[in-house]
Amino acid sequence: MNVSTRPSEATLPLAWQTLEAVPDPEIPVVSIRELGILRDVRLAGDGAARTFEIVITPTYSGCPAMDQIAQDIDTAMTQAGLGPYRITTVLAPAWTTDWITDEARDKLRAYGIAPPTGAHAVVGGGAVPVKFYGRPKDGVACPQCGSHDTEVVSAFGSTACKALYRCRTCREPFDFFKPY
Repeated sequence: MNVSTRPSEATLPLAWQTLEAVPDPEIPVVSIRELGILRDVRLAGDGAARTFEIVITPTYSGCPAMDQIAQDIDTAMTQAGLGPYRITTVLAPAWTTDWITDEARDKLRAYGIAPPTGAHAVVGGGAVPVKFYGRPKDGVACPQCGSHDTEVVSAFGSTACKALYRCRTCREPFDFFKPY
């Protein structure tokens, strides 16, 4: 589809709706909005120079999925006939697991990935817990059976932002989305 819908206050909700449906390329059951990668969609410039500015933040600075996410955003915006637009990647503030929505945590669990057990924020130069979705000292809950009798197999799972765990109850391995 040709890009025909110019950026305006009236088309901004359509741009948000379009981008909220873009799945994360590594975990396709959650969107880039649900993971907190999609930070903002706003208008930039004036008149004929007006564009949508799409602001994204990687889950970590070397995330290899960012090129794919940009391509998926391009595809979604082009198919929706929205533009022109530009993608802005921001590294500060750094992405944190507190940006993952509760709905995404449920979807991760249903997909077989243990969601983060806590969230952290940088306060005074150090990471401190700000809220908890479970207690790490009690073990990470297995997404298959719910048991907290789990063990770390590897600090790195299928991606750098996940660790590989094994449940001692059901014996199933699973990824745990590390909180940070």
